[in-house]
Amino acid sequence: MKIGSLAIEPAACLAPLAGISNLPFRLLNREFGCALAFTEMISAVGLVRSIRKTCRYLDTASADRPLGVQLFGADPSVLAAAAAIVTARGADLIDLNMGCPVKKVIRTGAGAALMKNPALAFEIMKAVRRATPLPLTIKIRAGWSVRDINALELAMLAAEAGVDAVIVHPRTVEQGFEGHADWQLIAQLKQRVPIPVVGNGDIHTPADAGRMRAETGCDGVMIGRGSLGNPWIFQGIKSVLEGVPSGGPPDLAERERVIRRHWSAEGA
Repeated sequence: MKIGSLAIEPAACLAPLAGISNLPFRLLNREFGCALAFTEMISAVGLVRSIRKTCRYLDTASADRPLGVQLFGADPSVLAAAAAIVTARGADLIDLNMGCPVKKVIRTGAGAALMKNPALAFEIMKAVRRATPLPLTIKIRAGWSVRDINALELAMLAAEAGVDAVIVHPRTVEQGFEGHADWQLIAQLKQRVPIPVVGNGDIHTPADAGRMRAETGCDGVMIGRGSLGNPWIFQGIKSVLEGVPSGGPPDLAERERVIRRHWSAEGA
């Protein structure tokens, strides 16, 4: 999978999980074959104001590459300034959060609120595109509700703005994480959007990743909750995507080995 200048193989990446996707978590998943990992979502306002806690979300390491940094906000100029900061800090890719359903994010006009305001979303994408030469993606949901499915509209605007790929979690904002992700929406975007499409949602096993690719034609897959306590999922996905037999889930001895090693590293 190509996203701008980045080649991502295998085409499987780790989602920006709020409160979870810190550096140790990313490194653990990379150890088992995660080809691209994202920070948790980072406030553009916090970066521009140099708030220490916010800036720490950019902490990384040489093994944490390539690294995508996810930004959220609702002001095009602030997001552009934050993108410039992230670029200077050595990120490999920038993602714009346009799908977070958390109320405190939506109340600021950011996250999934932008799906209700495509005109502002478009201005944000254009401003950030001008501010950085890095590969640029957006992460969206299906829409606000089943009555307002507009992922295709946002994806087409992204292509027009010079965004390099779109990541879609095909649940609505109202759904949250309930029900099922509508993979057919991913297929629809892949058929009609002229930039790479990454599918996200309901990938709990390597077989799920293979099924999503087969059913939707998506360029890559993103793993979120399926990676929790299971970094081995990336090994299995690599095998599935390459068409070779998977070794299956780890046995208890392997799980203990990894737990003990990382526990020791944490206490060192």
